[in-house]
Amino acid sequence: MVSLREQLAEIEHEQWMAWAGTLAREGLTPERIERWRRFMVPYAELDEATKDYDREWADKVLLVLQRRALR
Repeated sequence: MVSLREQLAEIEHEQWMAWAGTLAREGLTPERIERWRRFMVPYAELDEATKDYDREWADKVLLVLQRRALR
């Protein structure tokens, strides 16, 4: 079973891809588009270092949920 953290990290990556795609359509430089192209893949295909970046954002969501549960 996939952990909540990994599920949240995957959602974060999907959100980033949507944001990056919007920026690309609105006129990013070809160089930046080329740099980002390697990240425009499903979460499962990312290398662990890139997944760690998404996991950092997942951890932020988990912290908010934990704080809210303690209220």
